[in-house]
This record gives sequence, structure tokens and C-alpha cells, in this order.
Amino acid sequence: MGNPRSSKAIPVRVLLAALLLCACAPSHAGWFSSDKQPVPQWGMDAYKTHTPDYAKDAAAVILFDEYVETVDDQGRAVERERIVKRILKPQGRRDAACGVSYDVDEKINYFHAWTIAADEKQYQAQDTDFVDWGNTGIPIMLSTRKERIVHPPAADVGAVVICESEELLEPYLQETVWDIQSSIPVVFQALEIDLPAGRAHSEAWHRFPPVKPVEVAPNHWRWELKDMPALDLRELRSGPEWQALAARMSVQWGDAAVEGKDNQWRAIGQWVTNLEANRPDPSPEITAQTQSLIAGAPDFYAKLSRITEYIQKNVRYFIVMRGIGGLQANHAADIYRNRYGDCKDKTTLLISMLQVAGIHAFYMPVDDRRDIVDPDAPSLEGNHMITAIEIPADVQDPRLKAIAKAKDGKRYLIFDPTNQRTPVGNLPSYEQGSYGILAAGPASQIIALPVLDPEASTQERKGAFTLSADGTLTGSVDTSQSGSAGANIRYLIKDTDEKERREYWERVVAETLPGVTLDSFEFIEPSALDKPIKLHYKVTARQYSHQAGPLLLVRPRVVGSLALPFDDKPRIYPIDLNATGRWRDSFDIAIPPGYAVDETPDPVSLDLDFASYHSLVSAKGNLLHYEREYVVRQVEIPPAKAAEFRHLESVILADEKNAAVLKKQ
Repeated sequence: MGNPRSSKAIPVRVLLAALLLCACAPSHAGWFSSDKQPVPQWGMDAYKTHTPDYAKDAAAVILFDEYVETVDDQGRAVERERIVKRILKPQGRRDAACGVSYDVDEKINYFHAWTIAADEKQYQAQDTDFVDWGNTGIPIMLSTRKERIVHPPAADVGAVVICESEELLEPYLQETVWDIQSSIPVVFQALEIDLPAGRAHSEAWHRFPPVKPVEVAPNHWRWELKDMPALDLRELRSGPEWQALAARMSVQWGDAAVEGKDNQWRAIGQWVTNLEANRPDPSPEITAQTQSLIAGAPDFYAKLSRITEYIQKNVRYFIVMRGIGGLQANHAADIYRNRYGDCKDKTTLLISMLQVAGIHAFYMPVDDRRDIVDPDAPSLEGNHMITAIEIPADVQDPRLKAIAKAKDGKRYLIFDPTNQRTPVGNLPSYEQGSYGILAAGPASQIIALPVLDPEASTQERKGAFTLSADGTLTGSVDTSQSGSAGANIRYLIKDTDEKERREYWERVVAETLPGVTLDSFEFIEPSALDKPIKLHYKVTARQYSHQAGPLLLVRPRVVGSLALPFDDKPRIYPIDLNATGRWRDSFDIAIPPGYAVDETPDPVSLDLDFASYHSLVSAKGNLLHYEREYVVRQVEIPPAKAAEFRHLESVILADEKNAAVLKKQ
């Protein structure tokens, strides 16, 4: 689910690495002859652009990038792009390729490419320089969407690549998304929208101050931008998604071309409502199955859980995208009969079955990457579909945690039926704190997805160990995980066999317990998704303690790390904490005979508004006891809190490294 036209950045940052290896001129590339097209004048003009000083350290630079959207009376657009790039370093060869996305409802009218090499020789791309790449190689996807990619000849350091394309766009989308920021600098870029007389447009900007267009002809609008810096997040730790931070602008010329963000979101939600109208209509088979599932259900939650678990366990995730099928669901009857579907199909069947049960539910387009959907930038930008389930006013059930409230006061349970391991009432961590479009006809609106209480995702880890005088540590660990934390383990079990699970878990344990041997392990997975999943394993670690004369140095925190990556660089972007939750560790180490605990680390206690961390090391008899609790209350914090975040992480890291001192008696 999403806007298949959000591919404007393909020439720079979305191409697959495997398609970007052709950097040298192929043997068939040659000089222009009389039957070849020369470099167009606009390309020559851009070629003469001086590389600005701010771009000299970049691998490549976009000198010129211009889109022109010509819209007909029915709202269908023809798009022309002209782009010129200069390769500055060997690494910039990967940015030389240009690409155009197309589908069964889109037609590429033409696509040309030229290169002016460093020695000023000119080359034109031939048919064999173009490659069509599709999604059909992905096992869970059948898709008719493809990318036509050109690897221009002689694209080496110092060369300038010039590409021009034109395509007839799909007729059902009346929106364009202009990706104005890339992973390399852009010297000049422009967007033109040429609209029929009387047709309105609206615009929305994401992470960039609005720029007023110039009306270059009646109802023909042009936006120009200069000197857009690159967005390079390679060294950014604990940061949001690249696409969430990259600047973009969207233009609407359909029903969403109205004044006011609320009105625009309402129109977009209405469009989705109309697109999916009657798709969830229940068939007799769906009705019978649903009635059988909910027979004897004592309450609202029981009905929900029986229906949602049925879909999670019995409808296989499989994507079929063909034209508008990338946006429009199949009919519920077909989904039920075939027992497979993608995110919007699973939502369709869920809405259908809930309808039989007398429960209202609605489509909710989202993105499974936090902060991509921007409440201040109305657009269909997004890649996923989930479900908003209306909760009756008299239902107050603490198991329903993922609740969002609409402007009219109605409560909606946000549920992702595609996630096969997260129970109804909960919400995957990657969707918390995002936004979704409640597609409820005239009541459509943008809604903030909830950030769940830490108690919705918990991990309890207890360990009992014995330390020998030679430094060998043996023992067992019992772990219980619920909510999002438990869902991750369920996916591990689902996607691996026993050998793979053992190898994976041994690597995980070895990250904080070097030299470990995993003696045994066992997962206990209850069938009910709302029950904790448990893991029992036994370990042996050689040379766990360190001898210092008559002393032994022992780390009380045996396994597991809760520290996130951090650095001391100035912070301008939000900090992604990944997930809310509560993590508790409790470890007992039986010390060797003849030793006593001489010194323990000081207690740790740190409380912040977004997280807290507490730990304590104590000794009783021959036992060294360690316990800690880490609570995260927010999924994202502003850069202004970077100092607090660094302090928290340094406290956690120091505590995890602390050692207790054992003294020989």
C-alpha cells in the first residue's frame, strides 16, 4: 500500500546496488554519428554549471533536475524529467544511473541518456544500456511495477550524465510527490504543474519551509529551489528513517486540492473509502465462519481476539500488485477463499468479519517506518495498510492498549493484521508514535497512532549461575517476553529451524558473554498470542572472572545489554529509542568456596521523563545478586534531549561493565 509514484529519487538513491555496477563505458559505446541525437541544449547549459564549493567533498552532485507535470481535463498527467549529474569521485559512479518507474497503467513515452566525459567526448546510451528490473524475484510478491534503468556509457570521474524521460502516469492518482532532497547535493531543481483552466491545486511541504510558486502561464505553476544540501545519515546513531528526515513536497490536483490540512486529509480518506467501497462485503462463507468463531464469546475482547487470530494464523501474507491493485484490495470473498493477501487484503477480510460480528472497522493507510506520514503534509505517501476498530463507548477493557481517539471523541483500536505475532490490543513498536489516515468517509482524518505504556511490552530475565575458582561460569537463564518483545521471538521461531535458532541464540548470548557455550535451549510458545513466550537455556563460559592476586573480579551483569549506540557529536535530528517497554534482570552467582564478596558496585538510580534505569548489586552468604530495571516511556525524543540521552546510555554502559570484587579468605 502506498503511492507508487514516490519514485522520483530513483536516479540518485533507490536503485539496487546490483544494478549500479556498470560504471565503465561498454564496448559498443562510441562517438556521435549523423543518425544519433546530440546532447540537447538544456543539457549543455547545465553541463557548464560550476561545481559549488559545498559539493566538492561529495561523491557526485546533481546540477539540474526538473519535472514538468502536464495534467489533462480528466486529471491524468504526463511527466517529463530532465536531470544532469556530475561524478566527482569513484564512489559517485553508483549515482550515474537514471531510472523511471512504470506499471501496467503507465507508459514510458521516451527515455534518453547522454554522457559528456571528462575529456569532453560525448556519448549516447544505446538500447543495451537500458535494463528493466521488476519485483517478481521476491518470493512473497507478484508485481507488475518495474524500473527502467539506464547505465550511461563513459560514466566515470569527471563525467556529466544527462537523462531525459517522459511517461504517461496512472489515471487514478492525482498527486505528485517531489523528493527535493537526496543523498548527494542538488544545485538547482524545479517542478512545474500545468493544470487545465479552473482546476485547483494544493501543496504541502515536509521538513522544508514552503516556497511560493510562480505562475509562468495561466494555471501553470513553477517551483524552483537552489543549493539543497545532501542528507547523509551514515554516521547518525539511533536516528529516524532516512525518508522521514528527507525534505519533500506534494501537490494535489484532485479532490484533495482544497484549503486547510483537515479538509485535505478528509478528502484523501474519502478517496480511500471510495476506492475500497464494497470490498469488505461478507460472503455467506465469511458469515458462517465468523459466526462459528464468535459463538459463545463472553465479551468484546473475546470476539476480537478470535477473529483477529483466525486471520493472523490462516491468511498467508502474499503481495499481488498490478496497477491499481497496488492500492485497491481484492474482494473479501476472494481473500477468504484463497487464504492469502497483502496488508490491505488482510484488513479487508478483517473488516468483513468484524462487520458480521457487529463491530465497525475502517481502513487506515500508514507507513511502517516512523515519521514518514506527516500530519502537516497531506499525501498518500506511505507503504502499508492497517485497521482502525471502533470501540463501543461502554467497553473499558485494559487488554485494549493501542487506542487512538478521533476528533469526535470516538475511540479506535489500532491493529495490524499483517503482523502475525502481535496480539489484538497491542501494536508493533515500529508503528507506535506514527500517524495514520482514518478512512471513514466524511469522518476521515489524520490520527496519531498511540505510544503504548511500557507494561505493554516486557521482558523478565532471571539467571542462576555458579562460579568456579578457575573462573568458569555455568548456569541457566529463564526469560519471559510479552507484547512487541514477545512478537519478535515468535517471528524468530516461525522463520527458522532448530539449528538456525541455536546458532542465532548462541551468537546473541556471545555478544555479552564471550567464549560462551550454549549447552541447551528451549522455547515455550503458547498458542495464544497474548500470553508471554518463554525461553530456557543453559550456558558455560570459560574465564568469566579475572584473577588479581588474592582477588577475583566478577561482572554481576552476566548476559544481555540494554545500551543503545551513542556518540558526542552535536545532534540536530530526533533520537529514536525504538520501542517503549520494561526490561528486568535478576542474576544470582554462587561464588567459589573460600571466597567472600569484598566490594560491590554502587547502586544506580536515574529517572528521566522518557526513561529510567535502576540497578543494585548485593551479597548474601555465598550469593552475589544483581538486579536492574530499565523502563522506556517514549519511542522518540527531540535533539534537545541529546545530553540526557547520552548520560542515560553512559550510565547503562558503565553499570553493565561494573565488576564486584571477591577476596580469598
